[in-house]
Order: sequence, then C-alpha cells, then structure tokens
Amino acid sequence: MNLPSFLWLWKIAAWSMGLSLLAYLMLAITGVLMFRARTSQQFPFITTPFMGGNKGVRSLHYTMGISMVSLVLLLLAIGIVGTLGHFGSLGHSSHLVAGLIVVALVLLSAFSATQISARRPWARPLHIGVNLILFIGFAWVSLTGWIVVQKYLP
Repeated sequence: MNLPSFLWLWKIAAWSMGLSLLAYLMLAITGVLMFRARTSQQFPFITTPFMGGNKGVRSLHYTMGISMVSLVLLLLAIGIVGTLGHFGSLGHSSHLVAGLIVVALVLLSAFSATQISARRPWARPLHIGVNLILFIGFAWVSLTGWIVVQKYLP
C-alpha cells in the first residue's frame, strides 16, 4: 500500500509529548507551592509577587492540568491514527500498553482533582499518589516511544 508519509504527525506527537512533560513539571512545582501554602502559616515568597498569591498558583495549576489532559488525549489520537495508517493495526509494541496506562492515570488524576474538598478526604491523597505513579508512567511511555520512533526514522 502506498501511504503518504506520517512524519508530520510524528512531529506533532513529539511536540505534544515534550509539552506534556513540561506541563507535568509545572504541575509538580505548582502542586508543591499549593501544599506549602496549605500546610504552613508562612506563605512561599515566590507565589506572592510573581503569581498573584495562592489563587494565582491554583489557577495556573488548573490551567496546566487541563492542558496536560488535552495533550495526552491528542497523543492518544495521534498514536492510534498514525499506527493504523502506517501498520494497519495496533499492538506492535509495548508502547500501546504504556500509552493507555498513562492516559488512564492522567484521567484518574484529573477526576480526583475535581473531587478534592473537605468533604472528600480521600481525593487529595489519591490525586497526589496517582501523580507520583504518573512519573513512572511518563518515563515508561517515553522509553517505549523512543523505541517506536526508531522504526519510523529512515
């Protein structure tokens, strides 16, 4: 079958993955700042002058979270379309499993974030725990993704 090159699709995927990792890093930083603000009487010095206090940090955290969910779902769509277009079927490597696990973890993290409140004491520890596991998931999907990329490079 003579299919067009999917190189442009993989470029979008590479940028999306890089931006997802950047969003994850920013989420970790803003999450730590929110934790410090919540657990100590002293407000972290960096949040007040540069980010509009705790509300600014929380707003940035939510924005980065929505961005990361969107990027991960874009990556899922690109992976499915690109793999089906190139190979005609899915499941050629462990990257599919790693990707689906990362998507599930990101969606679970997003869901648990919407549940955080004083009435749901289980939500915050779940959110934090899932995000710690997500670090391993991102490492795994990055490694398997690099192996997949080698198949497409000339």
